[in-house]
Amino acid sequence: MRSVEDAPASAGWERGARVGLLVQLGTTTAVTGAAILSMLLGYADKLPCRNSAWSSHFEYTKQFQDFCYSDVFPLYYNEGLSKGQVPYTGHAVEYPVLTGWTMQVAAWLVRNFNPPNPGIRFFDITCLLLAICGVVGIVATAYAAGPGRHWQGVMVALSPALILAAFINWDLVAMALGMLGIAAWASRRSVLAGALLGLAVAAKFYPLVIFGPLLVLCLRTGQLRVFARTLAAGLAAWLVVNVPVMLIAFHGWSWFYVFSKERGADWGSVWYYFEHLNVPLLGSSQLSMLNFMSGAFFVLGLAGIAWLALAAPRRPRLPQLCFLVLAAFLITNKVWSPQYVVWLVPLAVLARPRLWPYVLWQVAEIGYFIGIWSYLTFDYAQLGNVFPGYQGLSTGPYFTLLLFRLISVLIMSGYIVRDILQPEQDVVRLDGTDDPAGGILDGAPDRFVLSFPRRPAVPSAT
Repeated sequence: MRSVEDAPASAGWERGARVGLLVQLGTTTAVTGAAILSMLLGYADKLPCRNSAWSSHFEYTKQFQDFCYSDVFPLYYNEGLSKGQVPYTGHAVEYPVLTGWTMQVAAWLVRNFNPPNPGIRFFDITCLLLAICGVVGIVATAYAAGPGRHWQGVMVALSPALILAAFINWDLVAMALGMLGIAAWASRRSVLAGALLGLAVAAKFYPLVIFGPLLVLCLRTGQLRVFARTLAAGLAAWLVVNVPVMLIAFHGWSWFYVFSKERGADWGSVWYYFEHLNVPLLGSSQLSMLNFMSGAFFVLGLAGIAWLALAAPRRPRLPQLCFLVLAAFLITNKVWSPQYVVWLVPLAVLARPRLWPYVLWQVAEIGYFIGIWSYLTFDYAQLGNVFPGYQGLSTGPYFTLLLFRLISVLIMSGYIVRDILQPEQDVVRLDGTDDPAGGILDGAPDRFVLSFPRRPAVPSAT
């Protein structure tokens, strides 16, 4: 039996061993290796489709039955890339400009090598480009975590949900640029951060939400001039990429915005669930009402997060607010595709690098990943199509998995809000650190703070 005197020494040894392990996991070699492994596993997940469902002809249900669907292969044909059409000028594309350019680079390489199966080669080349982005984004996340915390990059790399979603679409491009922007901000390079974030918005629109937390945190610390420079650099970078395409092919360029506005409630969104149940008002399929409700609830969420940022007893950390704003956007958005988890994972790890409730959320994302492809299989069968093998999940189990994912993100958000309101619960700040990703915000004094309403004191009875 261990004596009482041995306990402190043993506890100290365990803490030392744990710190040593985290230091080893935080080396650039370890983070990069984990990131490469993550990308290889993501590619392996798509091999059943690459080697079978797409090899000779497009087998619609097989890609869902094997849980290996990717937009990359079908869009090579649907977006006119196989015919040599250039995004925006030759064919309107439903993505922002940098994503379209990434598609064009892969298509150009395919045409120059002239392979026997161009669709498969386009997928392979695109995966290689996206894998590079994935590694860069994961390493950037590690550096944004701050000295001694680079192991958080490994936590991102080994996210099962990120691995499964890595090559569904081109989201890794925006993730890499967005996390490079946050890493640049963490190193106090505000102009570079703005330029990188502007490029990220030019690839996918979601990194725009990062500017909101920067604004309120700079307002709280009196750093609005720095924010203005960052925003100006972001706008300039976005304009450099977008203006030439706007001038040459405005219709092709604007299709992304038109498509987003005219799109109805899609799989994964809570609005799709409300429509299915015919919930009064919330389940309205009228597009104008849907757009209004989606936008109104998001604005309400932004207002609540802004108030939290300005009224919290201690200034929140940048990743905490970024996660909350992005979570609010996804929860209220008309579309919540499975690949959007790529956006959330790095911010979730930076905001709260603890296993609970991160593991619960990852399980929910895996469940939804299985659920959406199973539901599409079931839906195709319900249309009267006959095919062998797995017949998918019906509506009830699918919506259960949809709600499980929604609730898990709400739980994750709730824990982050608790950490903001009770900063002594924030694991990042336990050692006296303020905000490793905060850049000029790190350790900055408050200049503008809202006060929590306090009840007037009630005289005690005598």
